[in-house]
Amino acid sequence: MAATSSASAPGGPSRALTLADIARLAGVSPPTVSKVINGRAEVSRETREHVQRLLHEHGYRRRGRTTKPSALLELVFHELAGVYPIQIINGVEQVAGKHNLAVVVSESRGKTRPGRGWTDGVLSRGPTGVIPVFSDLSLDQRARLSAAGIPVVVVDPLGVPDDELPSVGSTNWLGGLSATRHLLDLGHRRIAVITGPNWALCSRARLDGYRAALDAAGVPVEPQLIRDGAFETEDGLTHASELLRLPDPPTAIFALNDGMAIGVYYAAAQAGLRIPDDLSVVGFDDYFVNAWLVPPLTTVRQPLTEMGAAAAQLVVDLSRGRELPARRRELATELIVRASTAAPHR
Repeated sequence: MAATSSASAPGGPSRALTLADIARLAGVSPPTVSKVINGRAEVSRETREHVQRLLHEHGYRRRGRTTKPSALLELVFHELAGVYPIQIINGVEQVAGKHNLAVVVSESRGKTRPGRGWTDGVLSRGPTGVIPVFSDLSLDQRARLSAAGIPVVVVDPLGVPDDELPSVGSTNWLGGLSATRHLLDLGHRRIAVITGPNWALCSRARLDGYRAALDAAGVPVEPQLIRDGAFETEDGLTHASELLRLPDPPTAIFALNDGMAIGVYYAAAQAGLRIPDDLSVVGFDDYFVNAWLVPPLTTVRQPLTEMGAAAAQLVVDLSRGRELPARRRELATELIVRASTAAPHR
């Protein structure tokens, strides 16, 4: 077992606790402690947490893996669809190639948390590290990977990152603020927003930026102009169609991702409106196809490729035992102004 901890008798020298000592304190067998340390699945959650607590209390420090990690970086997405995962993968591969690592990609089939079988597969492959993207790991999954010495770095975390789990994100609040401020500066006052899911940290932050910009400009936030989406193109079409049928429709719509912005384009066309003459549209992400839309889409650039590269480098650093200067990295967003926004006619 690659572990050390110490105990000392009164007036005597300290000595390293053995696996059997930890097992006796925990009231379990030595093989059970070994399974916890190595991230095995055949241990109940309660027993695992009890043993891990004792290991922590007695100064357990894992010296490293007993076997050399495989030359793999594991990515797991909640869904492999659209441009978003491609740009993340491109960034990860840039770093992986420099370190002679291969990239393994899996998805959770629309679920925000991979299943138990995924964890077992990761442990059997023993990769250099794991990068969940817009996904969440359970405490048990994190404990099993940690016990096996497999570092984890999250890209675009769903909730507020804790101090123990390194993560990479972007300045979503500032992005929401700059997009809304741009529309306000053009003279728009009825600005609608189509959000992502409310459980996603990035969506909440972008919406808060929208609210902050309106508040700073003295423009009331109108509940009927805030529509809850799920980052799907269909959400942009459905909600924009409803917004444009209001007695006093918005003159601008801020979609919190580019996919929904494309749906807004469809809704405007169906309503016989021209962008930006009759309706201004702003998106978020800056997918490479945006410059080819008619008209090209004004959007907030989220550095997805750079985020993937940053996460991969953090994993490599952790796998080599390097201390991280910070557990959380936020890369800057940037407003990219194109031809989908203009001053309102009315």
